[in-house]
Amino acid sequence: MPEPVAPAVPPTPPVALSALLSREDLALRQIAGPSGLSLVIHGAHTSEMADPYPYLLGGELLLTAGVHIPQAAEAGTYFDDYVSRIVAAGGAALGFGLAPVHDTVPPALIEACEARNLPLLEVPPRTTFSGVARAVWQLMAQARLAELRRVTDAQQSLAAAASRPDPVPSVLRQLAQRLGGHAVLLGPDGADVAEAGRAVSGEVREALAELAEVVRPSGPRPPEPERAPEGDGGTGRPGGTAGPAPTAPATPSPRPVPSSATDTLGDTHLAAYALGAGEGFVLAVASGQRGPGDHTIASVAAVLLSLLTGGQRSGSGAARSAALVRLLLGSSPEEVAPLLGDGDWIVVHARPEAQAPDAVAASALGAALGSPLVDVARDVVRVLVPAEREPVPQPGWTLGASAAARPGEWSAADTQAARALSRARATRVPLVRHGARPGLADLVPRADARAHARALLAPLGGRPALAETLRTWLSLHGSWDRTAVALDVHRNTVRQRIARCAALLDADLDDADARMELWFALRQH
Repeated sequence: MPEPVAPAVPPTPPVALSALLSREDLALRQIAGPSGLSLVIHGAHTSEMADPYPYLLGGELLLTAGVHIPQAAEAGTYFDDYVSRIVAAGGAALGFGLAPVHDTVPPALIEACEARNLPLLEVPPRTTFSGVARAVWQLMAQARLAELRRVTDAQQSLAAAASRPDPVPSVLRQLAQRLGGHAVLLGPDGADVAEAGRAVSGEVREALAELAEVVRPSGPRPPEPERAPEGDGGTGRPGGTAGPAPTAPATPSPRPVPSSATDTLGDTHLAAYALGAGEGFVLAVASGQRGPGDHTIASVAAVLLSLLTGGQRSGSGAARSAALVRLLLGSSPEEVAPLLGDGDWIVVHARPEAQAPDAVAASALGAALGSPLVDVARDVVRVLVPAEREPVPQPGWTLGASAAARPGEWSAADTQAARALSRARATRVPLVRHGARPGLADLVPRADARAHARALLAPLGGRPALAETLRTWLSLHGSWDRTAVALDVHRNTVRQRIARCAALLDADLDDADARMELWFALRQH
């Protein structure tokens, strides 16, 4: 028997089972299993299969009229097996319809639901299953609308708080009130800058401080271990076998730092959000419960606090302005990059799933990725992110990330991010990272590889659309549909361009060797 699965939670808020039971027009009656406000459902599904497990996603109210029940079911283990499969699939509740097959709910089914803690509802003859499903979706729509209104009201209140004479404490107070908990702004050294809301225990404070360290950029490198005393051979134990003198440890690579993190301590929900471009300020929140819109509300507060604390972050805004002026006056990226921070950078291309990006959404995305260096184009947002902040998927966005690059390689990294985004959209995944591991191409001198690529692709010279279509088509294993999605063109356009490429290159694109050679050339081009 499979273990019970965690219900797959859709974006729509769940519906309390008690709200469905309170609908007088349905006249549903619970006759077995647990009850209470904590029981929720995420949809309704009708099935007369003896084993509904393969058809459930989790969290559903399963409706059945008992057509599948054999005549001798009461004498065997049929009902126990049936309920066990529903529970294993993550089903939230079972609704049994009376008439035309059964006049009453089988007692063995009631016992099985009671034993497995599965809520069992009796559906009267006058109530149709479609009516129950419609009621569930109506309640879900109402819950979604209420949640959207709650988030909108919170955004407006937080923005108003940020315009007050004491903006940081005001934003924290408003956030704590909206989430019904405790909010604290922690400085780069971990000290409390300001706090608001309900008092919390010392244990919760310690847990929030530990969670803040998860999203705070790495501090100074720890000191190197001392050389072991003579006579222990570098083993740290007296009498160890003599060996070569220990070498200095290799420089550790920077750890990836997420922009947000969550945890629980008993019944308390904890969350931490890094502010700005990684200078160390963290927003930490503790609340008794966590609703579907709480993350969005806290993220808005994090963006506002990032702006409000900008003047305290070692003049980072002035440094960015200086970098821009120097670029406009002719300096190279290598010369101005130290003003933005040391180390490598990652270029991220992002495209929203719903509508064209705007400045507010782009700023929120930059804050979520941990960087204020955001560029909003017509349909794509570009973000320059410090390499120690590894990009993670963001709700509502499709992302493509480059490999970590030095300032002199930012142009190539921008191209990598654009291609990664195209692949992410074509394969319908939230994030694609450019692969940076060594390959066969590294065995060939770069100058020779580029010369070969120019010669091989010369027939496509002056036709960038053909070259890019061929590159995307090869990267997606010759898929017409996914290439069309990645390039925002019709699949017939893709076919025509690939046919044109084959003719100009005099190549059989069905041949694996030809594809491999062209792919090698396109990667160098």
